[in-house]
Parts: sequence; structure tokens; C-alpha cells
Amino acid sequence: MKLDRVQVSSFRNIKDLSLKPNKKLNIFIGENGSGKSSILEAVHYLGFARSFRTTKHKNVIQSGESSFTVFCTTFEESQSESKKLGLYRDRNDICTVNINGDKKQRATELASHLPIQIFTPQSSDLLLGAPKLRRTYLDWLLFHVEQPFNYEVQIFRKSLKQLNSIYKKFTTSQERQYWIELFQKQGEIVSKYRESLVQERLIALINLNLKDFLPEFSLEISYYRGWEKGTTLADALVRNFERDQRNGFVSVGPHKADLRIKAQGLPAQELLSRGQLRMLVAAMQLAQTQYLHEKTGKTSIFLLDDIGAELDEEKRKVFISKLNASDSQLFVTAIDLNELNFLNNYNDKTVFHVEHGQVREEI
Repeated sequence: MKLDRVQVSSFRNIKDLSLKPNKKLNIFIGENGSGKSSILEAVHYLGFARSFRTTKHKNVIQSGESSFTVFCTTFEESQSESKKLGLYRDRNDICTVNINGDKKQRATELASHLPIQIFTPQSSDLLLGAPKLRRTYLDWLLFHVEQPFNYEVQIFRKSLKQLNSIYKKFTTSQERQYWIELFQKQGEIVSKYRESLVQERLIALINLNLKDFLPEFSLEISYYRGWEKGTTLADALVRNFERDQRNGFVSVGPHKADLRIKAQGLPAQELLSRGQLRMLVAAMQLAQTQYLHEKTGKTSIFLLDDIGAELDEEKRKVFISKLNASDSQLFVTAIDLNELNFLNNYNDKTVFHVEHGQVREEI
């Protein structure tokens, strides 16, 4: 999927913007505060219905305005298919999604049409942060590749919520048994999806990318499913029941799963530098793009904000060239074009200069 036209209104310092992106590489050059990251943020809304910079939607609405809109037209080269996608949010947090003229209320309706990935100076949080971030990394890919997964994981989350509530109340009724059985069933289903994804192909793709991104390290990648090996989820629940009921929450299951990465026997985040961690994340995100294309034929839209932060020129070159080879549509921001000198030989690119929320295409 590629963006053919992007329109943004009343978004941060962008009053009105209409942009025709290059289908391959788009470079946005401007000083800090010029609005270049806001353009990526607006595009991010089309894939996630949220910002990557703030949790408060009203903070991105331009001062003096009551709402913002982001709209795009897309095309799929392999299918000659075009779509019109849009999102509206106001200060009362009302969200309306528009897909080919049909209004929807669920943000996931929009996300399923547009696989978007974001790489920022904070991307190393994928490894430095809580396991939930790494579960989200896996689930984003399953959401786009395995159609039934979203339905199955929603049922699992509902069963987990109900079971936690029952544990807090020390309930001993048939109701508890119903939710335990549903939790066990859905937990095994969700876990199998994740394990198949990781073991059958994803680890291999990450390791292949690491040969170019971090050739100086030999990394060990494994998946922890959220309970002990050699036992069923049902057995794990029984074994931990008394403690979990005292604590008021379920301590085993897919909601405790993690993707673990070690270097020289230590957690990667304890050994690698910030720049090296960013390259590890880059290898992981590129693997997502590659797997998505292998399984579905779809391509990603990749947003790279402040690509020069903590990455030397050689690392930037490797990452962008790999993304370009994956047929992703790239949106890259930088303060100075000199940070991207290696792109001079790229013919299929468009450079945009951003200043005070205004965008000018370089001729």
C-alpha cells in the first residue's frame, strides 16, 4: 500500500497541507519546530488513530481550532486498487473514521487498511521498556497477516479482565470456572499464533538483517510464552491459583509473554549502546516489513523521524537502503540534507523543505 495524496488540516502548526508523496522515498528537511515531525505524526494517525508523541489527542489540534482532520488516497500497485481513508478528531475526543465514504467508529477499521511503522529516537524503548511493548510488536504483525488473530486476542483479553475481577472478589461460583476455561482456551490459541510467527520465520529474518546491521554481535532470540515450558496453561493456572487469588490477578498466560534477546549471554539492553539498540530495533522492524510482504504481498509505509539521532552515516545508509529494497514507501525527516548525502544517488525520491508548517517541494 502506498500513499498517493495526503491532506492535513488544523494539526499542530499545520493549517492546511496537501501533499503528493513519492511512491518510494520522501525526505523532509527543516529546523526543529518547523513541522516536519508533525507531518509524520499526522500520517501515523492514519495507521494507528493516535500520535507517537502524545497520549492526548487534543494536544495536536491547532490552537484556536476545534478539530483536526487527516485524509489520504492510497493505491496498491499489484492490484491497481485505490482507497480513500480519513480521520477526524475534535476536542471532545469524538473520533470518526472514513473509509471510501463510509463512516466508521472503530479505529481498527482504519488500521487494517494501512500498515504503518514508525522509527524514532525513542524506538529503542522496544527493548528497554516493558514486555508489553514487545508483545505489541508481535501482535501488530499478526493483526495484519493473520485475519482471525484480532478476534481471538480480543476474546482472550476479555477473559483475562473478567478472571482478574473474579480473583479480586474471591468468587467460587460456576462463573469463575467458565472464565477459567475460556481463558485457557483463548490463551493457548493466542500463544500458538505468536509462537508460530516467531519460530517459523521472524527470528530468521531478524538474524539475516543483523548480519548487515550489527555484524559484530551474535544475538540469541527466544520467545517466552508467559508460563513454564513442558506444562499446559491449565496446569500453570492451577499451580499458581492460591497466590494469584491472594494477589487479585492472573500471573501466567500470554499477557506475560516476552520476546527475549541476549548478547553474550546478557540481555541485549544491558550490553549494547543506544545506537546499537536502535540498529537492533531497525533489524526487528525491517523483519516485520519483510514478513508482511512475504505473507500478503503488502508493503509498509515507514516513517523515520530524526534519522540522524545516534546513528552514524553508514548505519543510516544500511537501514534506508534495506527499506528501499523492501519496496516500502519511506518518509524521512532530517535537519540538514547533509545528514543524508548517501541518498544523492537515489533517483526515485522527492525532497520537501518544511518551514513554519509550510511545505515546499524541491524542484
